[in-house]
Amino acid sequence: MMDFRPAAAFVCILLLPCARAEDAAVQFNRDIRPIFSDKCYTCHGPDAANRKSKLRFDTEDGAKIDLSKGRKAIVAGDAAQSEVYRRVVSNDAALRMPPAYMGRDKLTDREIGLIRRWIEQGAPWERHWSFIPPKRPPLPEVRERSWVRNPIDAFVLERLEREGLPHSPEADRRTLIRRVTLDLTGLPPTPAEVQAFLNDESPGAYEKVVDRLLASPRYAERMAFRWMEAARYGDTNGYQTDGVRDMWRWRDWVIHAFDRNMRFDEFTIEQIAGDLLPNPTLDQRIATAFHRNHRTSAEGGIVPEEFRVEYVADRAETTSTVWLGLTIGCARCHDHKYDPIKQKEFYQ
Repeated sequence: MMDFRPAAAFVCILLLPCARAEDAAVQFNRDIRPIFSDKCYTCHGPDAANRKSKLRFDTEDGAKIDLSKGRKAIVAGDAAQSEVYRRVVSNDAALRMPPAYMGRDKLTDREIGLIRRWIEQGAPWERHWSFIPPKRPPLPEVRERSWVRNPIDAFVLERLEREGLPHSPEADRRTLIRRVTLDLTGLPPTPAEVQAFLNDESPGAYEKVVDRLLASPRYAERMAFRWMEAARYGDTNGYQTDGVRDMWRWRDWVIHAFDRNMRFDEFTIEQIAGDLLPNPTLDQRIATAFHRNHRTSAEGGIVPEEFRVEYVADRAETTSTVWLGLTIGCARCHDHKYDPIKQKEFYQ
């Protein structure tokens, strides 16, 4: 008789990722909100002018309303009794959602499966991600505890163990100093720095390297680079002529702020409204050049008022994106279809 045990074992191994995916908790913001936003908001979103019924998917109350006649939009824990799920799996073109008559494709099997699992897991709702205060998560349990040297190691090892993967061997000291120097400064270590680390056999040798790098102006420059990207910094005006402008003073202010470990609330206030503080210093006024990082145009024939309004809109959109985690540009023309901002609020 042929032995099917090896083949059966192989099939079980192939099915393991599927089982993990099926059992994994569905997250509303990651898995469900994008489906609602992309496929449902046109008729059931925040735009009251285009909303087709009282059912709406941008708020929890609106998504879980009683539809009358014994029907509920979402019944937590019971997908089969949820009208939303019934509609997305319906084979009747007149009932199926998104509606076929609007040229909308049926949800994919993956999307339908996510909605079903989300409802069966209790249909937990989440606020917009940028409104959720960050919380320090508990450390996951791992089998090889002796490998863990810091909290991040625990999360890395937990995922490796879950995926059945071995952890990498410890890097040699030459590789270690190269990695940490590139991570913190964006530059490779000098030969002298490498040799000094190799010669230092004290227990805190690595920690001393990290402290030295964190105190380096190169680290402040590395940190400031990401902030300047978010603030749309440029040494030129943009547009066709792209003339040079003197914005380096604001750039240096940002680098200096990181170098002296400025409190984030002060970092925020001085860039948004430093010139409005009582008796503002020159540095505080320079900080508000954050608002002058937008592109400017001096082309012949431009309408100055038109571009003044463009600059104001650019400042509002950048400030919202950087500090609120909201993209409000869509609300310039209509109520936002995804982020919680209305057109009226944009102009307020």
